Amino acid sequence: MKSLIDIIVKNLEKAALKDSWLEDLVGKYSLVGDSAFFDPEQFPWTKELEANWMVIRQELEQVLQDVDKLPNFQDISKRQYRIANDNLWKTYFFYAFGFKATNNCARCPQTTKLLEKIPGMKVAFFSILAPGKHIPEHRGKHKGVIRYHLGLMVPEPKSACRIRIADEVAYWEEGKSLMFDDTFYHEAWNETDDYRVVLFLDIARPLRFPLSVVNWLVNNLIAASPIIQEAKANHEQWEKELGVRS
Repeated sequence: MKSLIDIIVKNLEKAALKDSWLEDLVGKYSLVGDSAFFDPEQFPWTKELEANWMVIRQELEQVLQDVDKLPNFQDISKRQYRIANDNLWKTYFFYAFGFKATNNCARCPQTTKLLEKIPGMKVAFFSILAPGKHIPEHRGKHKGVIRYHLGLMVPEPKSACRIRIADEVAYWEEGKSLMFDDTFYHEAWNETDDYRVVLFLDIARPLRFPLSVVNWLVNNLIAASPIIQEAKANHEQWEKELGVRS
């Protein structure tokens, strides 16, 4: 069963990458438009996150006391090795397509409560870029999700901490939302001397029927895929090793 799901997911990914008509179709059925960036006002839940950003940051500060012990992105998701092959992109996962990092959530209870209110939330973690980190150009494979960043720690100068999506450069702001379609080519830089941290979410894209049903199916197939199961196992192994070291 798992191998069948893996084959389906891989074929869907190939279709999304090779056949622009599929992405165009998702764009046409999108209830929030089809653009590189989205207005957070289209998503009412962003207001509560922004209103509570300092609550989230306070829990983040506790997490960062052990930042060197946090897993690198590629330690959890091997597929990220092309864009994350050093120890400069740390992660602190809460959720990933049905997987809940129970211990992490318990350590950040207020953040978890806020996350659990978000409709269509598929992935949630603290994305922590160390000084000097550059994430090279890449693109997502699934247009059925929208990427969200809430700025929690954004060092100065502004010009040295930025993200490019398509042909536009954007800048994170503490307490502010940034939303975009990650199937557009994008890259990010932290050329400062401090950590840049955002709350990183993937949200199911609101779609009209029947694409809404197709997207629901794809997201559930991803949740059951070996890719996610491997990431879950890697995270659980990290937790186990952390317990031993502690």
